[in-house]
Amino acid sequence: MKSLKSTDIQRASREDLQMIMSLLKDCAQWLKDRNIDQWRFLLGGGEDTEIKRAIQRNHTYKVTWNEQLVATFTLSPEQTEWDEHIFGKDEVHASLYIHRLAVRPSFMNKGIGKEIVNWIQANVEQGREYIKLDCVANNIKLNQFYVENGFEYIGEFDNHSKYMKPLFRRKDERNF
Repeated sequence: MKSLKSTDIQRASREDLQMIMSLLKDCAQWLKDRNIDQWRFLLGGGEDTEIKRAIQRNHTYKVTWNEQLVATFTLSPEQTEWDEHIFGKDEVHASLYIHRLAVRPSFMNKGIGKEIVNWIQANVEQGREYIKLDCVANNIKLNQFYVENGFEYIGEFDNHSKYMKPLFRRKDERNF
């Protein structure tokens, strides 16, 4: 377990599944209540199987504060069908893919999302060059969040903004 300011980030276990599902669906409902077109499919169980599979594969993390679940995210070392659809096939496996980064609404705007992005960058496995993610293109606040946290906008596909963030500078880019 890594401590990150006031929160702890650790891999989610099978015992965490219901709490994580509940958090994701609460966030999806919060978005829907504000007419933000993001994650509505979660409300109808649209990714329940994928969420469970990501936890079983140890790709999902939980973020706690005072033993309370305040956020979650999935960091996948392999492309999902969705990633391949949005980004194209990653033949060299140089990227990690962020999915379902969610912060409990009562903990939003407290820097937890930024802490998560920084933690991912500091704790990523060697050999990966990029973190990639997508989000609904018309979710202005979320798009702004990723840009403010060092992600580069690399285009739009299928009404989704595509972002990537380099993890390490290549040798030919270093200043000696």
